[in-house]
Amino acid sequence: MSLEKTISWDLDLIKRYDLSGPRYTSYPTAIQFDASLSEEQLVLNGQTTTDKTAPLSLYVHIPFCAHVCYFCACNKVISRNRKKAQPYLDTLYKEIEQAAKWYSDGRIVNQLHWGGGTPTFISDEQMTELMNKLKQEFNLLDDDSGDYSIEIDPREASLETMRTLRKAGFNRISLGVQDVNPQVQKAVNRIQPTEQTEAVLNAARELGFKSINMDLIYGLPHQTFESFNATLDTVIDMSPDRLSVFNYAHMPDRFRSQKHINEADLPSPEIKLAILESTINKLLAAGYVYIGMDHFAKPDDELALAQESGHLHRNFQGYTTHSDCDLVAMGVSAISQIGNVYYQNEHDINAYSEAVETRASAIRRGVQLSTDDLIRRAVITQLICHFELDPKPIEELFSIEFKEYFSDEQAELQHFSNDGLIEFDEQKIVVTAAGRLLIRRICMAFDRYIPKQQPTQGFSRII
Repeated sequence: MSLEKTISWDLDLIKRYDLSGPRYTSYPTAIQFDASLSEEQLVLNGQTTTDKTAPLSLYVHIPFCAHVCYFCACNKVISRNRKKAQPYLDTLYKEIEQAAKWYSDGRIVNQLHWGGGTPTFISDEQMTELMNKLKQEFNLLDDDSGDYSIEIDPREASLETMRTLRKAGFNRISLGVQDVNPQVQKAVNRIQPTEQTEAVLNAARELGFKSINMDLIYGLPHQTFESFNATLDTVIDMSPDRLSVFNYAHMPDRFRSQKHINEADLPSPEIKLAILESTINKLLAAGYVYIGMDHFAKPDDELALAQESGHLHRNFQGYTTHSDCDLVAMGVSAISQIGNVYYQNEHDINAYSEAVETRASAIRRGVQLSTDDLIRRAVITQLICHFELDPKPIEELFSIEFKEYFSDEQAELQHFSNDGLIEFDEQKIVVTAAGRLLIRRICMAFDRYIPKQQPTQGFSRII
């Protein structure tokens, strides 16, 4: 079934169901993480519930940025002093050594991602040193067959840097673009000429990077329906393999840098909806597949192929093809998933550094998944990755009868069905064309931790 034919826009449904809710990069979500659980409890549970024969995914957080982008909600440290990076890296190496002792076991690293912040804030020599440290402690692939990616700010990536990254083993990049309109860029303090972005993209292609993602944001100050369509035209011409188009959530009380954005300059909710509808239609017309939520990919991209074959997965990096990997995350605020455990490092860089220096790790809080959590996670993962739910594998894996186990949810599912968000098809639950845009709300029906009928604090709005 072609995805281009299965997405529809029902403004009434969107307005009725557009609450705040999780993005379900995990279940339970980070709000359920408990600081009272000890590091020893979390690590031991992770070690005893993981499959030590399965491959690993590694994440490294580099928090530094030379300039503040006013829209940003990432955990970052703004500094033009590049010398700040080395003490952080020295501390990070100690955490890498500890994590390898806990989890490496010779397991192949199929996926690697560096995020931030701006990972390319550190020098080419430091990037090489960090990658060598990871290769020393973990079993990284050396034949370019892994999925090794890095987030790049085109303003911070010279041709020599791109060569360094490729030589180090990276084969995928994600470029922060957000918007190409100069007025919008000025309003969010991110001046980035299109020529700068194109130079990095062209260098990546010439150097043999296998996949290029671009990040865009709609809802920024001074954006209009026409201006964002022009941005999309420019980006489509550059033909990235994947696109992430995020909704800007204006929460200046939570993110200090957003106080620099004049709320009066933001597009209205009606214009934002029009921009989103146009974005989806334009990208589908350009040949991209709607993977889900904010993500699009070319039909021959691994994400699109994984969704088609039923092997798409979701974790803290978003959609991924590596459902069999535990995620070992290192660096300030990084979140790991090991076996039946999630845990997060200290969020403050000083607390992180002190913790690693004194005990070789910086675990702050986490959650140990119950059997109920595992069942609900399996349901939510199926829905958010594949827009359908086949209860049979879940029934067999957990020895439950689906309708009986989820008897309390049946009334809400029927309500979704009456509103045309889902259909019951030969024992399966199938998300309809209208329901795809509201998949987060459908998943919320199976989330036992949050209320369903009013906006939920701590989460962005669904649309």
